[in-house]
Amino acid sequence: MNVSSPNVTVVIEYRDSFTKAVTKNVIVVVLGISINYINANLIQTFSKNQIFYLNPRYILFFHLVLNDMIQVTLTVILFIVSYTLYKINVSVCAAFILIALFTTENTPLNLACMAVECYIAICLPLHHVQICTVKRTLMLISLIWMTSMLSVLPDLFITLATEPLNFFDSRVFCLRETAFRNPHIIKKRDITYIVYLVIVWFVIFYTYFKILFTAKTASNNAKKARNTILLHGFQVLLCMATYADPLLQNALLQWFPKNFSDSLFACYIIIQILPRSISPIIYGIRDTTFRKYLKRNLLCKVSLQ
Repeated sequence: MNVSSPNVTVVIEYRDSFTKAVTKNVIVVVLGISINYINANLIQTFSKNQIFYLNPRYILFFHLVLNDMIQVTLTVILFIVSYTLYKINVSVCAAFILIALFTTENTPLNLACMAVECYIAICLPLHHVQICTVKRTLMLISLIWMTSMLSVLPDLFITLATEPLNFFDSRVFCLRETAFRNPHIIKKRDITYIVYLVIVWFVIFYTYFKILFTAKTASNNAKKARNTILLHGFQVLLCMATYADPLLQNALLQWFPKNFSDSLFACYIIIQILPRSISPIIYGIRDTTFRKYLKRNLLCKVSLQ
């Protein structure tokens, strides 16, 4: 069975020069380390202060940041592997791709849940304590993972059922299309992405406009909530670009076939890396409570040094 996507052939045909390859890898590694360093400080701040353990908003934020760290680490590793080892064992590639897909699909779902929590806090303040409990938040995080698994694991099951055993011992250029190459998987992926797109955007728009029209008073909390959901919307827009990525890649292949590897690199930075740099801005800088404890944590580090 041949790989259904023509993109793989083009990537193999148009390899980057040594200088360009080194430049791209340095950029990706520096961005990955920077984002993970910032997120590690956010996680450390969360873990050292029990005030955040009882707040569903910060629990969801902690899950989002941890999820982003895993996703950034995996995508950076896969990026480096594509230039250094070039081809790896299919079983190893499939394991990396599966975890990367879980974390990638978790992000927009987590952001939608955070938008709902923000809506309840502003529009239903008297019921917020009863609705948004720690137990329900943890159950919601479990539901997010279950939803992602139900979306991604069929790729593995279809591959196990349709591919010969020697395929899993072979070496491939590690992409989703090469590890899970059955054409039915591509159709399932497109349908799943459309459903995700509709649901997440409906939640974002609904919560934003509900806050806009329900919070009649120009209170700081209402304004802050609207701005936060707008930032979530922008973050979701970047994350949801993942769902349009196959169509975008095919369009770039038609328009710039000889610069396709550069186009893929730009898509990787915009779609995979950039959305993960927004979370620290929303809660690490804008949130007054978290910023206070984050400053305290950083000052302690500086004084110890």
